[in-house]
Amino acid sequence: MSVLEMKVPSPGESITEVEIATWLVKDGDYVEKDQPIAEVDSDKATLELPAEQSGVITLKAEEGDVVQVGQVVCLIDVDAAKPAGGSVPAAEAPKQEEAPKAAEPAKQEAPKPAAPVSAPQTYATGAPSPAAKKILDEKGIQSGQVSGSGRDGRITKTDAELAAVPALGGTPSTATGARTTTTTKLSVLRRKIASRLVSVKNETAMLTTFNEVDMSEIFRLRKLYKEEFAQKHGVGLGFMSFFTKAVTRALQMYPDVNASIDGDFKINYDFCDISIAVSGPKGLMVPVLRNAENMSFSGVEANIKDLATKVRDGKITVDEMTGGTFTITNGGTFGSMLSTPIINPPQSAILGMHNIIQRPVAVDGQVVIRPMMYVAMSYDHRIIDGKESVGFLVAVKEGIDNPVEILMGGDERKGLGL
Repeated sequence: MSVLEMKVPSPGESITEVEIATWLVKDGDYVEKDQPIAEVDSDKATLELPAEQSGVITLKAEEGDVVQVGQVVCLIDVDAAKPAGGSVPAAEAPKQEEAPKAAEPAKQEAPKPAAPVSAPQTYATGAPSPAAKKILDEKGIQSGQVSGSGRDGRITKTDAELAAVPALGGTPSTATGARTTTTTKLSVLRRKIASRLVSVKNETAMLTTFNEVDMSEIFRLRKLYKEEFAQKHGVGLGFMSFFTKAVTRALQMYPDVNASIDGDFKINYDFCDISIAVSGPKGLMVPVLRNAENMSFSGVEANIKDLATKVRDGKITVDEMTGGTFTITNGGTFGSMLSTPIINPPQSAILGMHNIIQRPVAVDGQVVIRPMMYVAMSYDHRIIDGKESVGFLVAVKEGIDNPVEILMGGDERKGLGL
């Protein structure tokens, strides 16, 4: 018999262990080569583990186990013949034999007479002592809600002192409906995200500055060119391409925002790798647009669409999320009006977009209704001063308020590649 030992491959540099999130097959199943057999969580992404050969699989790790890179997690008997009719789990074969046995207990229990139903004694049967009654009255607790430890269930002074004050909105005796709780273990990815977010708050001098942008011109451009843009480029004209172009321009104007701290040194980047926060089934992930400063509007939209699809399908790789010099997150898709986004380390700044609200604003001395959005920039004050942070956000605002002149060189059709 030839048995293949399947070991955990390295998901990426610096990752030494992963967690078995889900087995996609059962012990004894026949698997095909390259068939996904498990999902594993690293501290950066959830990845699929494909079978290296066809055969019958024997699992050597449980769901939730943390295993080292290079550790054997399953065996594949490559000499085993494929079952007729496809991959039938061996564990399910004896179902026909087990079915009659399942009915036997019911036959044995049926003749038994039903035991008289009596509710368990929960509360005291005796009266509280005078001292206990005084304490219960002060707490606003009825004696029927306290279990007495004295003789014949009498409520003692100690019972009254230990009795909990009823929570606002209800007491154990008046609560109705289901009151269940569910406890689940956080994934490696979620635990890593939690750890990183706490470390950012503790290890950086994070501040947030705010502004608002007028989306009128972007609305006009999308309404005028969205069909022609989609026909020519095969992707929609969304908001993210405008914000990405505005951010890359602002980063080139304020290079200290496009930098990070490494000990006593500052690292400035002459490229703009923009991390785009995407909500996936396993949590928030931030795939990276490499050299976004060189991308066209259609290039930004196509790359974001591709990366977002990979995140939602669980196909994103660690390399596609590694790096990044600045992050854009859009809480507005979930209805957020205003927030203070948390920096994505080791980056030094992040831009938060929010929902778009039709609001009255003053334009040339007149009150008009415009589609407005609040934007927020959180930054590490150790490396970015207030002047740079405010100037950066104003530069982003300029690009959004006047995209034709600022982002498209005065020619909207040419700027959109039409």
